[in-house]
Amino acid sequence: MADDSKLADPAETFERMTYLSGKAQQMMLEFIARQESAGGTSGGMNLTADPFGMMDMWTGITQAALSDPVKLAQMQMDYVQEAVQLWQGMLGGEATPTAATGKQDRRFSGDAWENAPAFSFIKQAYLLTSRYIMDTVEELDGIEDKDREKIQFYTKQFVDAMSPSNYLLTNPEVLQKTIETGGENLLKGTEHLLHDLEQGRMRMTDESAFEVGGNVAVTPGKVVFQNRLFQLIQYAPTTSQVYEIPLLIFPPWINKFYILDLTPEKSFIRWAVEQGLTVYVVSWKNADETTADVTQDSYVEEGFLTALDQVLADTKAEAAHLIGYCVAGTTLSAVLALLAARGEATKVRTATFFTAQVDFEDAGELSVFIREGELALADEQSRERGYLDGRAMAATFNMLRSNDLIWNYVVNNYLLGKDYFPFDLLFWNSDATNVPAKWHQNYLKDLYRDNKLATPGGISILGTPINLSKVETPAYVQAGKEDHIAPMRSVWKLTKHFSGPVRFTLAGSGHIAGVVNPPALGKYQHWTLDGELPDTVDEFERLAKENKGSWWPDWIAWLTPQSGKKVEARKPGKRKLKVIEDAPGSYVKQRLI
Repeated sequence: MADDSKLADPAETFERMTYLSGKAQQMMLEFIARQESAGGTSGGMNLTADPFGMMDMWTGITQAALSDPVKLAQMQMDYVQEAVQLWQGMLGGEATPTAATGKQDRRFSGDAWENAPAFSFIKQAYLLTSRYIMDTVEELDGIEDKDREKIQFYTKQFVDAMSPSNYLLTNPEVLQKTIETGGENLLKGTEHLLHDLEQGRMRMTDESAFEVGGNVAVTPGKVVFQNRLFQLIQYAPTTSQVYEIPLLIFPPWINKFYILDLTPEKSFIRWAVEQGLTVYVVSWKNADETTADVTQDSYVEEGFLTALDQVLADTKAEAAHLIGYCVAGTTLSAVLALLAARGEATKVRTATFFTAQVDFEDAGELSVFIREGELALADEQSRERGYLDGRAMAATFNMLRSNDLIWNYVVNNYLLGKDYFPFDLLFWNSDATNVPAKWHQNYLKDLYRDNKLATPGGISILGTPINLSKVETPAYVQAGKEDHIAPMRSVWKLTKHFSGPVRFTLAGSGHIAGVVNPPALGKYQHWTLDGELPDTVDEFERLAKENKGSWWPDWIAWLTPQSGKKVEARKPGKRKLKVIEDAPGSYVKQRLI
C-alpha cells in the first residue's frame, strides 16, 4: 500500500495508478486466454435470445402504461416536480429534496453520502428515480397479478443494479479508498473478480477458514448406512438414557445438512441429542450424471422410506419422529399421505416441518422462476448433464435479496478490495449442491406452477394418488416471519391440509436464522397459540402470544410427551446398522468448485 508521502505527490500517484491499471489489464487478458484455451465457460448452451420473455414483458408494460395516459402524466408531473425541488436544494435554494434519505439503506450509510453535496445529490436523484420507476410499475392497470409479480421482480433487479453505490466513479467510499491506496484496492478487487469468474460463483467469505468436519459439522456421530442418494448419520448420545422414539431429520437436498450443525453453539442436532433423543440425519448426495434418472418417487422410495425403515430396524422402535426442512418438508407431507394410504401411518409418531410449503398459491417471489422462459432455461442448462448446477440455483436465491447477497459483495470484494471475513453461515451458503434435472423440472412444474400437491389426487407417488387431508399424524409447523423463500402465509396453508392435530409456531427472522436460533443465543422471538388454530394467519398473529428467544424449547415440550419411555442410550454401530465412517461422512464433503 502506498504511504501518505507518495499520495501527496500527484505525479507519483498517477504513475502508481497507471502501473496498477496495466497490471489489472494484464490479469484480465491472461484470464481470457485461459478461458479460451479451456473452451470457454458457456458449457455449450444454445440459449434463446430472450429466454425470460423480457421483450414481451416490456411491450406489456408500455401498453399498460399508455392505457391510462392521465395517470401516467400525473405521475410524470409529480416526478418532475420532485426533481426540480431536488435541483433547487442542490443549488442552495430553500426547497428540500423529497426523496427518501436512505439513512436506513446500508448502501448509503457512509457519511459522504450525506455530507458531500455532489454525492448527496447523486444518492437523492437515484432514490427519487428508482421510487418513480417502481411506483409506475406498481400502478400499471390491465396487468394480471402473476405478470405484475414478474415485472416488479425484474424491474427491481434493474433498479438495484443501477445504484450509484455499485460503481467506482459514483461511490465516494470507493473513490476515497482508491486515493488512499493508490489504486491497490482495484487491483486486489480485480484479483477477486477473476478468481470468482474462474470458479463460476461469487465468494462471500474466507472459505479457507472453515472445514466440514473440522470446525463446522463437528457433532460426534457415525455414518451407519448409505445408498446412491444419501448417507444416514447417527449421532453419539450424551445422556445415559434416551427416549424410546428416535428422531430422523430430512434436510433439503438443495443445501447441505450442516446448517443444522453449523457450530457447537448453533447446532440444532447437538441440542436435540442433549435433550435425550436418538438423532439420525440424512446427508444427501450431490447430484451428478449417475442420478440423472432421479425423480420425486426416487427421493421418497430410496430416500425417505428407506431411511425410516433403517432407523426403525436399528432402534427396534415402533415409530419415529420425522423432521422435514424446506423441500424435504414438502416431500415429507407426501410421504405421510402415502403411508396413510398404505395403512402404515403409525410408523411416524410426529412430523415437524421447518419452513415447508405444500400449497404454492402464495409462494412468493420464487414464483417468478416458474414461467415458461425460466423453466425452459433451467431445462436447457441441465438436460445434457442430468442435473442442475447448484451454483445456478444459489444465484437464483441470491437474486431475492440482491442488495445484501450480490451488490454488497460487488462493492466490498471488487471495488473496495476488502479481505474476505470468515463467517460460518456464508461458508455454508456458498457450499452449493447440484440437484437432479428431472426432479427439479417436475418440482417446479407440478408443485410451484400447477400446485398439484394441494389438490387431492393431483399427484401420485409410487403409483398412489396423494391426498394430504388423509394425514392424521400430529404435526408441528414452523414458519419464519421474514422468510422470503417460504413466506409465512404460504407455510401457514399447510395447517389447513392435514386432519390431525397441528401446532403452529411463527419464528422471528427468516428461512435460516428463524430455524437456527438456539436458546443460548437468546436472539429473535417467536409466537405461539394454544388450542385450536384460527382460520387465517392474520388471526393467528393477532391472537398469538409473543415469546422471547428461541422456539426450540416449545418444540421439545411438544415432542417429548409423545416420545415414549426412557431406554438405555443407543450408541452408533452397536445394533443392526454398522459403522461405515465418522460423521459428517463423505457425501457432505463433496464441494463444487
